[in-house]
Amino acid sequence: MPVRSAAVPPSADDRGTASAASSKEKPKPAAAPVGLARSDVPFATPATTREGPALDLSEFVFSEIAAEFQVEAELDPLDAEAEEAAMLYSNGQDAAARSLLEKAIREWRSGPGERLWLMLFDLLRLTGQKAAFDALGIEYAQAFEKSPSLWREVVFSAQVLGKVVGTALFKGELLADNDAGFDAVRLALKKNAHLRLDLSKLRKLDAGGCERLLALLQQARRGRAEIDLLGRDGLGALLDGQIAAGRPEDRPCWLLKLELCQLRGQLEVFEEMAINYAVTFEISPPSWEFDRVADSEPAPLELAAADQLLTEAYVIKGEIKGARFGDLQAYAGANDPVLIDCSTVTRMDFLSAGALLNILTSVKRSGRQIIVRHPNYLLAELFRVVGLRGVAEIELARN
Repeated sequence: MPVRSAAVPPSADDRGTASAASSKEKPKPAAAPVGLARSDVPFATPATTREGPALDLSEFVFSEIAAEFQVEAELDPLDAEAEEAAMLYSNGQDAAARSLLEKAIREWRSGPGERLWLMLFDLLRLTGQKAAFDALGIEYAQAFEKSPSLWREVVFSAQVLGKVVGTALFKGELLADNDAGFDAVRLALKKNAHLRLDLSKLRKLDAGGCERLLALLQQARRGRAEIDLLGRDGLGALLDGQIAAGRPEDRPCWLLKLELCQLRGQLEVFEEMAINYAVTFEISPPSWEFDRVADSEPAPLELAAADQLLTEAYVIKGEIKGARFGDLQAYAGANDPVLIDCSTVTRMDFLSAGALLNILTSVKRSGRQIIVRHPNYLLAELFRVVGLRGVAEIELARN
């Protein structure tokens, strides 16, 4: 048999030449990019540009949450839709959030799906779409067989952070002999230069009680304090039943009604009542003061119990963007429980919610109870997304 020559391995030059030739014959396809491009994420681009220093995402260390708060690997379909709608709204994408929720409520018409309906109610209310709100109310009543949410006008106030406001629920009736109720209000006024006095539970009043309330309001003005009266409509109705033109009785009730007209900016009603007052009592009525017209009345607080007379809250108002809540730690250090009032927040962006979570996580470790009161349903879902429910109790408004 013929003898074969020994096999000789190709040189490095030969291997390189062969490799190049092979690559020319069969080019390899380029690797596909991994993950989503920024433009593919619906809420990746801010809806508006905000002046001021850019926020550094590294400041919000979500990994600092306690180990027992684990992120779920898979979202329930209902949770996923609620989360996406909350994120879209927080980023200013109102139309996209509305479209998503309107589609979702077609599929979720009972049981736990109700929360998607409540989110849509709040979105329509916060964006001023009353006709759509009313139409949704009819559908809701048919689907759930109960009354829908009520329309409330939204006051689009400027952002206010860290304003500590005392809240006093007036205990008892507005009567001259209710010493305990008036003493508690005086104590609250000493502790808080800005006091929200909730009169929504009143069912009875007399001239002496009205006179004492007027004295408190005057005392606050002299001391450069501020009292916001909540439940003005109910108080006004009680006063209307107590006064009558031509009957010179219950003069403090007349004066308190004039005060309410002043606070609510009802100039025409004030002038008509002032004429009746002058004719009835044959003395000059109080004068109208343009600089004393108060802001629109916030909704009365739904306190957890009737005996919870005084609570101090860290109040957050308006549309919150890029907030750091710098003074919240100091407030939390002086209060237990720590109450965060979100009843007048219209919107909060994701970074602000993350900043709030980081501070409250630290507060929670100190053993303090944290209660976040009355966020709208869209904001409550955003708090669930960032994990705030793991460190705080969320109290939703009853309506």
